[in-house]
Amino acid sequence: MNTVVQVVDLPLFPLGTVLFPDGVLPLKLFEARYLDMAARCMRTNTPFGVCLIQEGGEVGNPAVPYEVGAVARIVGWDMSEPGLLFITTRGGERFRVLERHIQSDRLQSARVVLLDEPPVQPVPEALLDVLPLLEAIVEDAGEEMFPQPHRFDDATWVGYRLAEILPIPVKARQRLLELDDSVLRLEIIYSYLEQHKLLGGLE
Repeated sequence: MNTVVQVVDLPLFPLGTVLFPDGVLPLKLFEARYLDMAARCMRTNTPFGVCLIQEGGEVGNPAVPYEVGAVARIVGWDMSEPGLLFITTRGGERFRVLERHIQSDRLQSARVVLLDEPPVQPVPEALLDVLPLLEAIVEDAGEEMFPQPHRFDDATWVGYRLAEILPIPVKARQRLLELDDSVLRLEIIYSYLEQHKLLGGLE
């Protein structure tokens, strides 16, 4: 079966955090390049790309990002303070950067290939102990952080939600984003939770 490869052009926003598909990421924008980027995205209803910074910082000279990131779509905004734009983004497809360009205003853009997700599959029986923990966290945090639909029957969705909330180094979060195997991602997360005695006791 032939897979259709989707290649698109995106403005890039390298950050010190990882965005996962279906995740919620609030951002505070104040640099002119990102204010302009957000304005264009809202005006044309188009997304931008979020990548974890590999070298450099969020402010100033263009940072070198990791190659795998996630599409970010603006779902809310507020400009109640002069010169500051607060936006709420929702994670979309994962992507891999093919080529990167730096514009005269230091905004980065990239040609990226969108990465396919595996077909929906349930959480394997051996890993079901992660569900009570995630269900409790989702219920406690509310729909602002975990918008509907909640797909507890989808190993990919469950793995992404746990990966974004675990107290792990950001580079470990990046490695979990890069994995194409949803069950392997969950197995790694399960091992971490088991090792830190975070499973059980919530049923």
